[in-house]
Amino acid sequence: MASIKSPLVLLHGVTMSARVWDEVIPLLTPRHEVFGLTALGHRGGPPVQRRPATVADLVDAAEVMLDELGLHRPHLVGNSLGGWMAIELARRGRAASVCALSPAGFWSAGTHAQTGGVTKLSRLATLNRLTRTVQPLAFQLPLVRRLGMRDIACHADRLTPSAALESARDLLDCAVTGDLLATDEQIAPLDPLPCPVTLAWSSRDAILPPQINGKIARERLPRADFALLPGVGHVPMIDDPALVARTILARTREHTPNA
Repeated sequence: MASIKSPLVLLHGVTMSARVWDEVIPLLTPRHEVFGLTALGHRGGPPVQRRPATVADLVDAAEVMLDELGLHRPHLVGNSLGGWMAIELARRGRAASVCALSPAGFWSAGTHAQTGGVTKLSRLATLNRLTRTVQPLAFQLPLVRRLGMRDIACHADRLTPSAALESARDLLDCAVTGDLLATDEQIAPLDPLPCPVTLAWSSRDAILPPQINGKIARERLPRADFALLPGVGHVPMIDDPALVARTILARTREHTPNA
C-alpha cells in the first residue's frame, strides 16, 4: 500500500510568482504533494484589495489559500518574502515545518540591513521597465540574462530565454512592488519555535547578505537550524534547483505533519 504524501507549500519572493519553483517541484513530488502559491498582488495571484499592501496582508491571504486547499499544517518553504511569510504562518500555528531560503524581514526598519537590498531590487525593477520592449530579443543572449539578473542569481544564464522573460513579466506585472519595498514591518523574535525551522542562507546573497541579515536571523530565531548554501545567489532556485530540493527534503524528512 502506497504511503500518503505529506503536503508541502512553496512561497515565492517579492515580484515573483510560483513559476520560480518550476525546476524544483519535480524533485519534491516523489516525497510530497506540492502546492505552489502565488502571493496577493503578484502576477497570477489574488488581486490586492487595499493600499498600501502589507506583508501581513499577504500572510492573511496565504492563510486563506491554505484553508481553501484544506491544508491545516503543511510543510512550508519560502524564499525571501516567501520565507518571511512562512515564518509568520508558523507563528500562527499553520506549519508542520519551515524551510526559509534567505528570508526577508530580518532587519530593523530603515537601516542598511533593509535599504541595501531594497535599493538593488528597486534598480532591477526600473531596469526591467526601461527594457521591456527589447527583452524578448535581448534574453536570447546568455550574457544578458546573467548580467541583467546578477543581483538575484549567480548563474541566470542557465535559465531558458522564455523562463527569463516570464520572470521579467512577473516583476513588471506585480501590483505591490512599491508597497512591499517601502514596508516598515520586520520579523519579531520567535523563541521558542512553533515548529522545526531551517534558515538556509545563500552564501553569495547580494540582496540580504548572510553576514548582515543572516546574523540578525540567528539572533531572533536562536533555536532554528542554520545552513549556508554554497555558490548560489538570493534566489537559489535559479542557480541550483537540486541543491534547493535537497535542502528542503532534509528539513521535511525529520517531521511528518498532521495536515
